[in-house]
Amino acid sequence: MRAVAYRESLPIDHDEALLDVELPRPEPKGRDILVEVQAVSVNPVDTKVRKRQGAEPGEVKVLGYDAAGVVAAVGPDATYFKPGDEVFYAGTINRSGTNAQFHLVDERIVGRKPKSLDMAAAAALPLTSLTAWEMMFDRLDVKRRVPDAANALLIVGGAGGVGSIAIQLARKLTDLTVVATASRPETMEWAKELGAHHVIDHSRPIAAEYAALGVGAPACVFATTHTVAHQQEIVELIAPQGRLGLIDDPTGLDVNALKTKSLSLHWELMFTRSLFETADMDAQHQILNHLSEMVDKGAIRTTMADGFGAITAANLKRAHAFIESGKARGKVVLAGWPKG
Repeated sequence: MRAVAYRESLPIDHDEALLDVELPRPEPKGRDILVEVQAVSVNPVDTKVRKRQGAEPGEVKVLGYDAAGVVAAVGPDATYFKPGDEVFYAGTINRSGTNAQFHLVDERIVGRKPKSLDMAAAAALPLTSLTAWEMMFDRLDVKRRVPDAANALLIVGGAGGVGSIAIQLARKLTDLTVVATASRPETMEWAKELGAHHVIDHSRPIAAEYAALGVGAPACVFATTHTVAHQQEIVELIAPQGRLGLIDDPTGLDVNALKTKSLSLHWELMFTRSLFETADMDAQHQILNHLSEMVDKGAIRTTMADGFGAITAANLKRAHAFIESGKARGKVVLAGWPKG
């Protein structure tokens, strides 16, 4: 089968940063299903893993943490799906990735693909949707009020992949006032289109930008990016006893700064349930199915923003470079495999 892989961690402009390769087709066992991958999307985690982790000696490493496709075969213990079912999912970081024609994945982290979306549009959703859902409802518990706080949520980085779906979920599933940050006219407009009540400029001091809205100190802040750069401003604007959630990899985060306001800090890693095969690992299957229903009812939309062509090393290199530039909005998607 075709796949895109790499041998060693290299800058994305290197000729061998990503390679077109041929690999054996895997066979499902246990609760695994084998998916014929028809579309993938690229996330910041793809670029982070590529830069930090090389393949084992003599091997190649396949990246990819989002996919949509058709079930080709199922393991003997799988019960959720059958061959021919259309699915979408985000995979996990301790197994081979989705940038391959056939991919093994545990059925407990797979959902039914929205019927109203094509494969490309569906592939944009799983990882960011699971991240946003788990952060808001499992970690921050955004529906639980904070005394004296405004019933508001600030999403730092509202135009990114996670922010784009977090805005929509917060609008459709809560009564929160949703404030998002962005920094360019096109990303600010994108966040507004997705449903943010207010959009502020995070290239300026966000505490003053937020205060000018007159909304009141938010109960929760969801920081999707550059948390350390914005930490002082976040601590200033958030309500006492508020909750701060983050998903990036901050160096130099000052947790002592949270003490005066008794702020709680919440981490979200979408891969935790699959990495540790937690007792509630199946929650991701349920979340994706719920999300699929919401899409088909028109409650939320895909966050696909850019298509980069077929799934090839050259196109994935372009996608990685675009993600690394920090200029992406929504999700970058690749669909189909070259013919021949």
